Amino acid sequence: MPSISMFYGLVIYMYVFDDQKHNVPHIHVKYQGEFSVISLPDGDVLAGNLPTKKLNLVKAWMTIHEEDLLADWDLAVNGELPHKLEPLK
Repeated sequence: MPSISMFYGLVIYMYVFDDQKHNVPHIHVKYQGEFSVISLPDGDVLAGNLPTKKLNLVKAWMTIHEEDLLADWDLAVNGELPHKLEPLK
């Protein structure tokens, strides 16, 4: 599971061949040992739970990188590693 970005204690992952269970474009977010799944590009929480402030940071980052995230999703579902993306600063 390659991480594609890290910021403010959040680690963002995009798994390769991960389009079966949730069946929508999504990212995985790890924060303090907990995992959440967030849909792209709308930011709905599909699984897990993030504190509201951290979720808002993830959503802001997703807005900035929306096109890149969807391009990474296309790579990942086709078995290619997604590109790293700049963290939120």
